[in-house]
Amino acid sequence: MFLFIIRRILTLIPILLAVSFIVFGILRLSPIDPAFAYLTQSQIPPTQEALELTRIELGLDKPFFVQYGIWLKNILSFDFGISYVTKRPVLDDILYYLPTTLNLAFLSMFVVIIFGIALGVLGAIKKDSIIDKSLGVFSFFCVSMPSFWFGFCLIYVFTIYFGILSPYEELSLYSYILPVATLSLMSLGINTRLVRVSFLEHKSQRSTLYALARNLNKSTINKKVLYTSLLPIVTSLGMHFGELLGGAVVVEILFGLPGFGRYAVSAIYSHDYPVIQAFMIIMVLIFVILNLMVDILLAYLNPQIRYQKAKNEA
Repeated sequence: MFLFIIRRILTLIPILLAVSFIVFGILRLSPIDPAFAYLTQSQIPPTQEALELTRIELGLDKPFFVQYGIWLKNILSFDFGISYVTKRPVLDDILYYLPTTLNLAFLSMFVVIIFGIALGVLGAIKKDSIIDKSLGVFSFFCVSMPSFWFGFCLIYVFTIYFGILSPYEELSLYSYILPVATLSLMSLGINTRLVRVSFLEHKSQRSTLYALARNLNKSTINKKVLYTSLLPIVTSLGMHFGELLGGAVVVEILFGLPGFGRYAVSAIYSHDYPVIQAFMIIMVLIFVILNLMVDILLAYLNPQIRYQKAKNEA
């Protein structure tokens, strides 16, 4: 298992290097000159002389690969540069905004895991009953309802009509209730149906039918079936966590949360290149770490996976 983890980590290094090069290159293809954006945000007239001096100050006069090398070296030392807008180190802003986004994503993921598995297993156990059909309608509603519209409905009902659960107050666990409900809606519906299908598929296997024929405890059988059903569920949850991070941008804007996504959107509008580069790199890093964790968990649940990968690599 240890060698499997080491091999997976080593394969991530070239991926991160390639992504960092693409991120740096794409932003350099933008029609907006970073020096012009810097001067505009600093409220300095972008004269030709000012542009040339700014390019020298920002290192934009150097060859492309030299710029990339300097930027990559700074990134590895957690130096993301200075924001054109706030004039503060980007790392300081990230440490302020990122926890809100991670809290929102983790709380939403917790809701998806707990309720998705519970409702999915309930639907499988009560197959074709009124409960199962009701959960099917509920899942269809979750997938069909746009998150931003559902968020507006929650604000109108709970904040405006009843005067409770205002998301615009001081940041606390209380203010996360409506944003978490909005963000987790679609993933909850998808994973509820996935758990149901996976549970029923493994429940119909011969080993389970044999255990039922021997009149073993149904609760014990259901626990074993759920354990063997976890592989597709874990894969789905890993992908949905990435979707929750991406969807957090809309939810943060809708509910006024001071999150990393909202901070990045404002940086895009103001052409704040250091912030945009930092945002893209950090999001990619989070996605890569999530995939690594999913692979490790899958290999732990099913040792055949790591043995097969080791055999293929050999």
